[in-house]
Amino acid sequence: MNQPDDPENLEQLLDRLRTRTDGQAEVSVADILSAVGERSFGPVALVAGLVVVAPLIGDIPGVPTVLGLLVLLTLGQLLFLRHSIWLPAALANRRVAQAKLTRGLDWVEKPARYLDRYTRPRLVWLTRGAGQYLMAVVCMSVALAMPAMEVVPFSANGGGLALMAFGLAMIARDGLLALFATTVTLGTFWFVVSGLMG
Repeated sequence: MNQPDDPENLEQLLDRLRTRTDGQAEVSVADILSAVGERSFGPVALVAGLVVVAPLIGDIPGVPTVLGLLVLLTLGQLLFLRHSIWLPAALANRRVAQAKLTRGLDWVEKPARYLDRYTRPRLVWLTRGAGQYLMAVVCMSVALAMPAMEVVPFSANGGGLALMAFGLAMIARDGLLALFATTVTLGTFWFVVSGLMG
């Protein structure tokens, strides 16, 4: 559930990530979690999706799987009604160069402005209560599939896009975006299965 000081759109989230990690040589998963808000499950899914989709970061072998584990842990805690996010030290201490993080944020800044113009509260019932928990379950399914997505070229980008869309849907309370994210998820799963069987 979002808190009063949580980011309400993608631009606010990027600004928070940029300002709260500035000046560091490397940025840990714990630093990113602290920047987006330790009680915010939507921003965690959104950031994980952003990193997977962004060039230079998401292309590093193993990164999609690590972020999938992050999503699995955090949204699993949402299902158990936790109000803050706990991560094991081995995951919380994983690091990425701040310069690469900054370049990734720069890459998504223009698309973020575009997306924010079209996201708003609508079909809110899909993003609250049972709808929120259903989104968490679907995101966890995407996270579980991340290792397979690293094997099938380009499929991790579809998984990242789905996580991004679900995270933004939670933040903006946009049920229509949640439906889009579900469609992307189904398409990505079909692509992965076809790639593994081909």
